[in-house]
Amino acid sequence: MLSKFLHIYSRKRKRKKLLDIFMKFRDYTMIPQGIYCENLSLMDKVKGLPGAIVECGTWKGGMIAGIAVILGDEKEYLLFDSFEGLPSAKEIDGARAIEWQADTNSPRYYDNCTASEESAHRAMKLSGVSNVSIVKGWFSETLPSASIADGIAVLRMDADWYDSTMEILNSLFHQVSTGGIIIIDDYYVWDGCSKAVHDFLARNNRVERIRSSAGVCYILKS
Repeated sequence: MLSKFLHIYSRKRKRKKLLDIFMKFRDYTMIPQGIYCENLSLMDKVKGLPGAIVECGTWKGGMIAGIAVILGDEKEYLLFDSFEGLPSAKEIDGARAIEWQADTNSPRYYDNCTASEESAHRAMKLSGVSNVSIVKGWFSETLPSASIADGIAVLRMDADWYDSTMEILNSLFHQVSTGGIIIIDDYYVWDGCSKAVHDFLARNNRVERIRSSAGVCYILKS
């Protein structure tokens, strides 16, 4: 009976901690509370694993800043973003993606996901970590030359479209540590993202499974 009580108490404390982190960064993220907190929960899978924390498609930096609160200052954090919004959606991304990008008056348009580099700096400063690099530019320009010395423990992809997602995977997948986690933010949202993931895994004869945890799609690197 006591062990059950302690388990419930521990779960409640954890939920409160994750919610507190979400509230701290809610002005720096578009991610809904439940999905945000589940991203944080997935960090339990990589605690103690060497490697950097990399986010491609960071907007205002609120998600990786929350992850930084969980994983702490001993990690290196790298944020890649154009800070100029999304590139144009193509046919491979699906009709819904093209329609979304054309509807500039939608409350979910967020200025084509444009944010300032300064907002990401503010979010990371608020997280309390110090080893932070923010890399501005289109993925096709910044990722091919990106070399992560100690490998990648967490690769969080929030790239929306096919070409952007494929660029991340081509440039960084091989640098993810064995047992590392790849979080695919848009897998259940945009056709181009999910197709890029499937195409990459198939072309490279990968055996990793697509996993889901409370609506968050991820892969554990074999």
